[in-house]
Amino acid sequence: MKPFLCVAVLGFALTAPVWAQHSAKEIKEDIARHRAMAAAHEAAAKCLEAGKGEKQCLAELQTACKGLAIGKYCGMRHAH
Repeated sequence: MKPFLCVAVLGFALTAPVWAQHSAKEIKEDIARHRAMAAAHEAAAKCLEAGKGEKQCLAELQTACKGLAIGKYCGMRHAH
């Protein structure tokens, strides 16, 4: 087997069990967090559509995402 393929297979084998270790409760909590982050991003899009300005909309996004995601972009950042 080629070295790269061995590393790729080993990497998958080591990370696959991590997903299996989440309980049903933890998975439901992750789903709820993803939905809350999606709602916050949708609100930010609507804020921008309303012409409120990037600074204000970012501040609202940060408030809505407090405790949900990492970073000031609510777990998502895109290029400008």
